[in-house]
Parts: sequence; structure tokens; C-alpha cells
Amino acid sequence: MLVSLGPQAFLSPVPVMLVGTYDVVNRPNIMAAAWGGLCCSQPPCLAVSLRRARWTHRALLERQAFTVSLPGRSLVGQTDFVGLVSGRNEDKFDALGLTALPGEHVDAPYVGECPVVLELLLRHTLELGSHTQFVGEIMDVKVDKASLGPDGLPDPAKLSALHYAPLTNEYYGSGDFVARAFAVGKTV
Repeated sequence: MLVSLGPQAFLSPVPVMLVGTYDVVNRPNIMAAAWGGLCCSQPPCLAVSLRRARWTHRALLERQAFTVSLPGRSLVGQTDFVGLVSGRNEDKFDALGLTALPGEHVDAPYVGECPVVLELLLRHTLELGSHTQFVGEIMDVKVDKASLGPDGLPDPAKLSALHYAPLTNEYYGSGDFVARAFAVGKTV
């Protein structure tokens, strides 16, 4: 039996993303975000929604570019920290000892310690209420060699990516392999 929880900002799991930008004083900055995901295949696009009050919001609009670094389990403390502290008040890279690397295809920094990085050019914005949705075209995907499978593609088990549970405010790691998409349905 399903139990109604009413209207909630809920989907589970949601990826934890570290959104990278250069701020108004040209300092690398990151923030934690969970409201987002893939939104188009051709061209490849990702959407992330940020509150207007966030330091990253203005920087993203000014630079028209951003990165999304996907942290693994080992960065859960640092990831939570960047969601608690504003870049207005603190250099988060410096405070955490993380490496800010410049994007090769966009004017935005990324987290060198993350196993996956996406570089995005801002293509669309949409005001949604409490958040602005930013749609970025993915210009490059970088994956740590140690996180690749034998086929040369990202191995979710090796990524150990963080996921966020919105209603309970908890972090989880990637799960186990269940079945191959576009194949298991053929056996039903």
C-alpha cells in the first residue's frame, strides 16, 4: 500500500554534484548541489537548479560556464562542508586542501580529487520559483583511469559516487549491479 507524503521535493537517489565556477573576484569556488541530472542526449546536456541567493548563481550567469565534479564516498565530509559554507566568506578549495583545476573546454574550475568531471557551457536558464535551473551543454567528460572498466567506460562500482536522500538528508554510495538496461526487459 502506498502512503501519500503530499507534495515534496523528492526523487531518490539523486546524484551529489560539486558545481564549480570562478566567482566575481576570479577565485575558484564549488558548491554542493543535488537538484539536477541529465536532461538531453543530443546535444548532451545536464541541468542543475540553484537558489538565487547562492554565491555560485551569480558567477555561473556571469561566466556562462560551470563544471560538475562527482565526488566519491571518500569525499563525503568535504562535500557536506561545501554545502554548509558560502564561497562569499571562505575559499573552500583552500580550506579543504582540494585541488582547483581549470577546465580545458570551459571557463570554470573543477575538483581534481573527484573521479568524474563534466565541463559545461550554459545554454539555458529557467526561473522555477525558489530555484533557477541552469542547463549546460556537456563539452567534455573526464573520468579517472582507475574508475574505468575493461570496456573503457566508467564503472559505477569503481566510482563509488555519492547520492543524496532529500527527505532524510542522508548520503549513500553507489549500489550493486542489478541488470543490463535495454536487455533485461527482453527476458520478461
